[in-house]
Amino acid sequence: MGNSLKAILAFVPSNKCQKYLLEDLEEMPVDKTVDLSGRQMRRLPVHICSFRELVKLYLSDNNLNHLPPELEQLQNLQILALDFNNFKALPLVVCTLKQLCILYLGNNKLCSLPLELRLLQNLKTLWIESNCLQYLPEVVCELSLLKTLHAGSNALRSLPWQLQGLQELRTIWLSGNLLSEFPPVLLDMPFLEVIDVDRNSIRFFPSLAHLSGLKLVIYDHNPCRNAPRVAKGVRRVGRWSEETPEPRKRSGAVIDITLDEKPLLPPAAKAEPD
Repeated sequence: MGNSLKAILAFVPSNKCQKYLLEDLEEMPVDKTVDLSGRQMRRLPVHICSFRELVKLYLSDNNLNHLPPELEQLQNLQILALDFNNFKALPLVVCTLKQLCILYLGNNKLCSLPLELRLLQNLKTLWIESNCLQYLPEVVCELSLLKTLHAGSNALRSLPWQLQGLQELRTIWLSGNLLSEFPPVLLDMPFLEVIDVDRNSIRFFPSLAHLSGLKLVIYDHNPCRNAPRVAKGVRRVGRWSEETPEPRKRSGAVIDITLDEKPLLPPAAKAEPD
């Protein structure tokens, strides 16, 4: 089906046209996965909500700005992808899906997140990159099992101190924000393994050598005067990363990686729950 035809049919609310967009998806797939990405949809066909055993639902790259209340029926859903849509607010029905492990909200128009997000206590991965967030919503700090947080390409200037309560957090991506200093709260999170503050406005980096779990720090494209000090074996990406973090010693060199090796997970490569 051509994209131009899909775009035209997306404006037509009749059941026949919506069924055409679904390409005769009448029964739940055996793999319990429905991928409706890139269908030019402006509304989610309610029929999908009858697949009560559904585990993965991909709705990326559409024109959605709301979701039907019937979505609440999908209580077995573990992965929900809503990235690359037109959401200005997260539909509250998403917060009723308590088995969600992975939630993609990137590339929308979100300025905040609802307090009801705290109900998603099984959430391990949250992508909120490329939105309109000027601050990290404190409700994110109540997601106790969160392991990966991608909040890059927003307008963040700081992080809430409550973030240190996320004892399971291992990876935080903050590239492309408006940070003028390295977020102090991250200095109290020794369990972090990956910190990405690429493309911010940080002029000075404190020592990170005490962060015992740290494996990789990405700090390139900042107007910094120094490289962050790190423990032996921690990889750094940024200016002076080829130099030792300590006064030069024979065995004190830090392993370096190139930008091409930066372990980013592209939006199209959806992660699986642990």
